[in-house]
Amino acid sequence: MAVKIAVLKETRANERRVAMVPAVADKLAKLGCAIHMQAGAGADSRIPDSAFKNVTFAANPQGLVSDADIVVSVQPPPAEVIAAMKEGAILLSFVYAHREPELVKLMRDRRITCFAMELVPRITRAQAMDALSSQAALAGYYGALLGATNLARILPMMTTAVGSIRPAKCLVMGLGVAGLQAIATARRLGAMVEGYDVRPETKEQAESLGAKFVDTGVDARGAGGYARELTQEEKDKVAAVVTKHIQQADLIITTAAIPGRPSPKLISKAQVDGMKNGAVIVDLAAEGGGNCEYTKPGETVQIGQVTIVAPLNVPSLLAEHASELYAKNQFNLIELMFDKDQKFAVNWDDEVLAKACLTHAGEIKNEAAKKAVEG
Repeated sequence: MAVKIAVLKETRANERRVAMVPAVADKLAKLGCAIHMQAGAGADSRIPDSAFKNVTFAANPQGLVSDADIVVSVQPPPAEVIAAMKEGAILLSFVYAHREPELVKLMRDRRITCFAMELVPRITRAQAMDALSSQAALAGYYGALLGATNLARILPMMTTAVGSIRPAKCLVMGLGVAGLQAIATARRLGAMVEGYDVRPETKEQAESLGAKFVDTGVDARGAGGYARELTQEEKDKVAAVVTKHIQQADLIITTAAIPGRPSPKLISKAQVDGMKNGAVIVDLAAEGGGNCEYTKPGETVQIGQVTIVAPLNVPSLLAEHASELYAKNQFNLIELMFDKDQKFAVNWDDEVLAKACLTHAGEIKNEAAKKAVEG
């Protein structure tokens, strides 16, 4: 029997991505899967139904998932769709359990096996399944473009008949995947770029992309590749060094986000108040409240002569390529669920599958999620 995969149309506000693209649908068909999609699922990503071959379309999402072995989406499906899934079916999507406690309880009680894309471990072997990184790379790229289009000046040096224009100074704060992509893009656009992170091992990565590294002397390496919380003394030490760079910058792009926790505040109100007239901050951590104390998630605000841009769900603004990368991430995860004879059999000894699992067999398997949901 072919493994039935159901692909849902996204229903959440401002979500333009889709969990399937034609090239990935073809790969899944070769793996022995039967692809069923909700009609119009790719429309917001500019992928019409006609672009998919050997895919069956249906209008009703509950009917679509009722006999599906695997259900895929970007955002978690509505409760009524999860309730319509058969017991033991598999769901692949972003979830963020701390934001969706009732949905997680429903999946637990319905005995749905959920692999949450944000839980894919950030190890070398799982890089091809790491949707957080693939989407963050696009966000970093777009962050630099948002900065360029909100500035009242240009980024590169330009020589004209009446003289030369100096290049803009850009500071990127938080040098994960998004931050490094922001550096690369700002450099390609001609800006003079500095990079800052509390993890000193990022210095070499920033410099390899042509940025100068802002060294504060504070090492805040934490678990899982994320930064740990700073002590007050460390915060004061960092602020003393970083303030000068913040107030010299024309453009600042902040990207420091920790899944499941509020975004750390990297820029204080006092630091913003001392910034150049016309400076722009692009806060890519707005989903978690933002890295700047003045940030209003989802809004662009003017503080004196400083503009703070805080977009939500940035990858969705690049829906075509975001969908393509996300669908490939999910394909690589689904492929792990097939054995060497191409038989569908989830191997729970596989580290990637075990760590990405949120719910299974009536239990919440991830400890942090269990604590958040069940107290």
